[in-house]
Amino acid sequence: MKKLTLLLLSFLFAFSPIVKADEGMWLLMFMDKQTYKDMKQKGLKLTSKQIYDINKASLKDAIIQFGRGCTGEIVSDQGLILTNHHCGYSYIQSHSTVEKDYLSNGFWAYSKEEELPNPGLTAKFFIRMEDVTSQVLQGVTDNTSESDRLDIVRKNSRKVIDNATKGTSYSAEVSTMFNGNQYILFVYEIYKDVRLVGAPPSSIGKFGSDTDNWMWPRHTGDFSVFRVYTDKNGKPAEYSKDNIPMKPKHYLPISLKGIQNNDFAMVMGYPGTTDRFLPSAGVKQAIDVYNPSVVTAREALRNVMDADMKADPKVRIQYAAKFASLSNYWKFYIGQTQCLKRLNVYGTKQDTERRLTEWINADKTGERKKLYGNVLTDIKDYYTEYSDYDYLRVFTNEAILRGASVFSIAMRLESLQKDLQSGAKQVNDELINEWEKYLEGVFKDYNESTEEKLMAAGLNVYFRNVPMTLQSNDFLNYAFKYGYDFTQMANDIFSSSNLVSKEKALKALKSNDPSMLNNDPVYILTKMILDNYRKRMQTIQEDRDKLSRANRLFVKAVMEMDKDKHFAPNANSTIRYTYGQVKNYSPKDGVTYNYYTTLDGVMDKEDNSSWEFTVPAKLRHLYETKDYGQYAVNGTVPVAFLSNLDITGGNSGSPTLNAKGELIGLAFDGNWEAMSGNIAFNPDLQRCISVDIRYVLFIIDKYAGATNLINEMKIVK
Repeated sequence: MKKLTLLLLSFLFAFSPIVKADEGMWLLMFMDKQTYKDMKQKGLKLTSKQIYDINKASLKDAIIQFGRGCTGEIVSDQGLILTNHHCGYSYIQSHSTVEKDYLSNGFWAYSKEEELPNPGLTAKFFIRMEDVTSQVLQGVTDNTSESDRLDIVRKNSRKVIDNATKGTSYSAEVSTMFNGNQYILFVYEIYKDVRLVGAPPSSIGKFGSDTDNWMWPRHTGDFSVFRVYTDKNGKPAEYSKDNIPMKPKHYLPISLKGIQNNDFAMVMGYPGTTDRFLPSAGVKQAIDVYNPSVVTAREALRNVMDADMKADPKVRIQYAAKFASLSNYWKFYIGQTQCLKRLNVYGTKQDTERRLTEWINADKTGERKKLYGNVLTDIKDYYTEYSDYDYLRVFTNEAILRGASVFSIAMRLESLQKDLQSGAKQVNDELINEWEKYLEGVFKDYNESTEEKLMAAGLNVYFRNVPMTLQSNDFLNYAFKYGYDFTQMANDIFSSSNLVSKEKALKALKSNDPSMLNNDPVYILTKMILDNYRKRMQTIQEDRDKLSRANRLFVKAVMEMDKDKHFAPNANSTIRYTYGQVKNYSPKDGVTYNYYTTLDGVMDKEDNSSWEFTVPAKLRHLYETKDYGQYAVNGTVPVAFLSNLDITGGNSGSPTLNAKGELIGLAFDGNWEAMSGNIAFNPDLQRCISVDIRYVLFIIDKYAGATNLINEMKIVK
């Protein structure tokens, strides 16, 4: 085992010190070994310790994981957070009503007493990281089966986490890197009282909306403002009126000095997922099956929400966050498929695999062939034989579970039913209160007519796209009974189910009569679909395990083959940094895009007949009077800018920093011409779009008049 671990560590870090830096979501603890020299050459003015230090305050202490899927940064000594508007959108929506429409009108707290609590929202601060590969793989050998390997990794990871958090208030996780070839421990401190402080109206925060999403030039003021609170001792605590604003270890100074093309830039945040080691067979699967399936499922649901939202102001507010979430990656997968084809990513991956085959065969000892000889065949065989299962996976998750809310309620009830039957839980006041709170959250943003249509649309798209051989006979018989009229099926289900309203669901639960739930049509239908999914996927588990092993060995082999290159692990929602330069680009022959946009462009796009391009009257007044304050540049206000930084979903809200570690913008998007970036990075095309911090401050100061927030920040001129 010791020999295996040493070999793994040696191939992971036996790289030359020079690296092409445009690509890479890098781990902070390896900065000195991997990228620091190049960062300095590109203009960085900080020491590596000023960026990441576990003993003293550093940049990493100002960066948070905002909620479950975004990034934020601390910008004052009172715990003030900046993140994207689309990251705060669901919380802004949760406080909105037809009477107090913060989505349309914006929200600003002019004192701390006016700041709004958000139950469930957290700010996760990164404490430290550690390579724990040897501990996690203790007991694993080359002959260990995948299922046994997974059990060993889980058990050992639990020990590592327990040891890291014992006697502290910290939480921790062990994350896999390089498809299971390396394991890193991340230790965090999580704060649970995060309050809404400010948000521009959607006409600023979502300007351009779906039309401009993933596009450049961009003119969106994509930001919102929150604050972290602690107990009186500065420790994490649940919401209390007695809590106080956080005193952070570090907060970011804000630069008004501006940016120029080719200036050094850096982002630190929590990128979601990338798949840069995806083999050619996986690329083909993405193009032919996965991506178009996600688009088809989400489009069906979007069409339902869009129609009902346009017809009713209350429904518009209720479904605003759900619709935005669906729309974001609906458009993303359209663009990614186009880019994968246009940039011939499949061919590029095949070139790598041809090189790998030659490298394996060039080893006269036969050791490479023994270890890696079947890897590419195993990968190709899996994708060839089991591609249809992706239809089942995607449409179960995207059309059913992401569709009508009642499916989620039924799935949660399924788990409860198991606990009740086993005796692990019983129906008592505590359980009823727990469920009442859960159902209140579900039904706050729930319109029965819309939900019925979502069920019908989801079932229809599921039935028409999942291969018949992978659907359950019970479901097919059920659909046949209705003549495949899913609108009528949904109508009948909603007419007789106890799960379509909070009151009925609670009454059924309080009755403690299992038949009221077990015989419920929503519950029956949900189990019908989910039981089938689990059974089908279980039949190919051994082949999925085989694929998992092949992918791990594939990554290991590629890294050994190209041992003179640094590799950054795929993004997996752990903290990373990426660096490069402010940069314009040329997407096609004869076209060059400048690296920045301005308020002039907002006014050029103005179309008050379209909600996507409506300009608020006050913003137009500020423009016409040139009332820009200290944020003016050449008679206008900068709005957004480009850099060649490597980001992805989860980086939304990440700070874009200059060479001194000062905040110059908030990352919020990528560009259409490089939508394949999660699978293959293209340095000539891929760009990170950031909202310029000067536009953020202009809106806070001159538009909202929230000078109380400006006065908190350390602004460098």
